[in-house]
Amino acid sequence: MTNTMDSEQNTNDVKHSPETIDAVIIGAGFAGLFILRELRERGYSVKVLEAAGEIGGTWHRNRYPGARCDIESMQYSYSFSDELQQEWHWSERFATQPEILRYLNHVAEKFDLFKDIQFQTRVISMVYNEDLSLWAVETNLNDKISAKFCILATGCLSVPRDPDIKGLDQFEGKIYVTSNWPKDDVNFVDHRVAVIGTGSSGAQCIPIIAKQASHVYVFQRTPNYVIPSNNKPFDTDYEENWKANYNERRRQILESSGGIFLDDDKELSIMNMTDKERFELGWAKGGFSFYTAFNGRLNDKDISGIISNLIRDKIREIVQDPVVSEALLPYDHLFGSKRPCVSAQYYETFNRDNVTLVDIRDHGIDEVTTTGIRIYDKQYDVDDIVLAIGFDAITGSMLNIDIRGRSGKTLQEKWAIRPRTLLGMMIAGFPNLFTITGPGSPLDLTNMIPHIEENVKWIIKCIDHLKKHNIYSIEPTINAQNSWMDHVDMIAKQILSSRGDFQNNDSNIPRKSSVYMRYAGGLHNYLKMCDQVAMHDYEKFFLLKRSS
Repeated sequence: MTNTMDSEQNTNDVKHSPETIDAVIIGAGFAGLFILRELRERGYSVKVLEAAGEIGGTWHRNRYPGARCDIESMQYSYSFSDELQQEWHWSERFATQPEILRYLNHVAEKFDLFKDIQFQTRVISMVYNEDLSLWAVETNLNDKISAKFCILATGCLSVPRDPDIKGLDQFEGKIYVTSNWPKDDVNFVDHRVAVIGTGSSGAQCIPIIAKQASHVYVFQRTPNYVIPSNNKPFDTDYEENWKANYNERRRQILESSGGIFLDDDKELSIMNMTDKERFELGWAKGGFSFYTAFNGRLNDKDISGIISNLIRDKIREIVQDPVVSEALLPYDHLFGSKRPCVSAQYYETFNRDNVTLVDIRDHGIDEVTTTGIRIYDKQYDVDDIVLAIGFDAITGSMLNIDIRGRSGKTLQEKWAIRPRTLLGMMIAGFPNLFTITGPGSPLDLTNMIPHIEENVKWIIKCIDHLKKHNIYSIEPTINAQNSWMDHVDMIAKQILSSRGDFQNNDSNIPRKSSVYMRYAGGLHNYLKMCDQVAMHDYEKFFLLKRSS
């Protein structure tokens, strides 16, 4: 197999002339590759436009030290091809970023997908022509493409968040961003490093950087719950067991809330355990298997508080300095109110002599100077700054494109108050525009791969329906869209995610409204509602049918 990871994809043989095709797909990550394959299998003419120089989406950008998936490898993979499932070998329980990229390149080569992907091509505008029922797509390379359908496979984690830190531009050292890490290796040996942010990427990279750097200053605003990964190489028996039972486990994944197969411990002994004993069992399992220790208790309204207190006790047990351990305790939210981080040796890292926790919960960074970071009159001199501040999540990639629907209305205007979709897949006023895992869908409250695959299947079924019935365009009714988002809000208010401050709502990004954008009722319930909409002949949509 040709190694496509170490070089940019060659786009010289891709046409740049004006053309009209059935579908344009924006993005070549997991979602873009799968829907390309599915559309092409059905004979549709299609092209993928990818801003980067290679496939991968989020996994192209997330190259930081320690980057790996927090979903077990056997489940963070496509299910559409049994041959693919059986032939691919994952080396570890939680795959690293390079291994995930190798997997995606293998998929693209196996199904001959590269020929329909145009790299280093950023979509500048998408304008809907109501007379022709076509989208006019323009790119930074001056491509002009007309397409009946546009599919945003841009992902919910693809646009790095702007740091907005005073004085950052005057820092004389090097600045690295976890969400857009350089391709070349970065060496922190004998360097003083500041890491700003302790979310998922921060929790993964801090222990690795600490092993290289002479000193690491960790600037923490919001402590998070970090579950140990307890990662290990796959043994042959485990892999063979999964491959022999893939079909049944994939079925169970789609019937679960989190899109994950959890090998529940159904022994009676667990039912007789104390909460502390259950917790220790889950902590030893690591990853999201942590939840299985509380089998039979997860619907207990008090369980999140119990687990939260047990994790706080565990942090105090692990971290030797009582002042540091108290600063690491999450108090602004309960466990389960947002996706926990999964890492290796995170809390243990704060016992190292070369790691200093700087708590900025009550007072943020005043400014970055030429040589470091200043808070009040305290100066932290460093050689490098790592910004582990994540992404402009969910809507950032969509709003970066000038998208204009009916009557020339922009998506920015439509979403000025809040993002609104129907099922997270279509937007009123924007006919034939599909969003994969868009706002109003479960998003990262579930395993993204089955979520992506099921969204793609729904979109394909919808497009096939339009073709069969000679329907030119489809879009949600305003009432149906509003009802769906009201339902998203209602579910959020009924569960733990809505207690206190909304979690994961990105309201700390200035141009974003403080609203909940994830459907929190579980993947299984979400998929049932998606199926019901299709079964009733898309009655929640406007369908424009023209006579020949």
